[in-house]
Amino acid sequence: MQYWIPKALAVSVLVGLSGCSVFTDEAHHKRNYRATAPVQVPGQLAQPAQDPTYKMEVAAYDNNPDSTNYRPPAQVLTVAKGSWVEETDKQARVFFDKNDGIVDLNKFITESVKAVLAEQQTRVQKEDNTTGTIETDWYSIIKPDDGWFADSAPVSQQRFIFTLEEKSHQRTASLSSKLVDYKSASEKLTPLLQQQLEVRALNQVIAEFDYRYRQLQVEMRKQQGIISLEMGFDNKGNAALVTEQDYSVIFERFSGFLERLSFTIVEINQEKGLITADYKKPESSVWDSIWGDELAELPIDEGQYQILVSRTKEGGTSLTWMDDKGATLEPGTMNDLQQALENALRQRGIKI
Repeated sequence: MQYWIPKALAVSVLVGLSGCSVFTDEAHHKRNYRATAPVQVPGQLAQPAQDPTYKMEVAAYDNNPDSTNYRPPAQVLTVAKGSWVEETDKQARVFFDKNDGIVDLNKFITESVKAVLAEQQTRVQKEDNTTGTIETDWYSIIKPDDGWFADSAPVSQQRFIFTLEEKSHQRTASLSSKLVDYKSASEKLTPLLQQQLEVRALNQVIAEFDYRYRQLQVEMRKQQGIISLEMGFDNKGNAALVTEQDYSVIFERFSGFLERLSFTIVEINQEKGLITADYKKPESSVWDSIWGDELAELPIDEGQYQILVSRTKEGGTSLTWMDDKGATLEPGTMNDLQQALENALRQRGIKI
């Protein structure tokens, strides 16, 4: 089966929505103004009282009748799954959460940036992994208009620095774009134009991230299946959830599974194989039941839990659940938890 993703269509929609449209503002056209003289009354009548606070002088407006083009500030479009922005952010920046199937979020974002540059027929001029920066060579964000008499020369050319910052738990990262150089024979760089260029450069990467992740999802659907979690024991004899899946697969994807069940990931310690997460019971409503969006409520108290992911002697993987003090949960609780997690896997079609 072939999977086709209309990437070009998605990019064109992004360009249209991100603030590149041109609007004509004729509010200040001189025909919209009319100079009115004060009210004239007959000589035998008294002049109406007039509050000096609101008195306006008769004025003549000599505005340029030619229409002026105005462009609104561009917006960062979070079209990719797991992407979001901070409302008060003044810079062109987007945040990505680590979606299911992404092994290295930092690498996935970096590859998206480089793919955009390759599509723009430019290259990386400088890359610094310690600071997470990628400095681009020259390329043109604004393309010439299509048409019979369109000029083939680019409107302007720019160079950007993309900065990638990853959170310590490696499940969230931000990407920002900064214009560092600009040249144009006709258009002067203004703060508004700079903001538009930076956002449009960032939106191209977001669209590429979305495209690449959709491709990854196609591959995941081919390869993955819903796994089962059985009651068993870890290598120390503690009651645990056991699966035949490989350790590396479970450890990489189990945190994403927890986030779908009202857990918030606090820390992931890869060396110890330990996942720390906070659990809060989901709030349900009548609409959730109508639309089938009810989240499974687990048979555990709200609070912080530690999940130790270990390799079993048989070659599978064990999941040992502990409370915030490191005490292993009772076998009865583990049995109830196993049934709830198994139901969530089957009913919601969640894949680990």
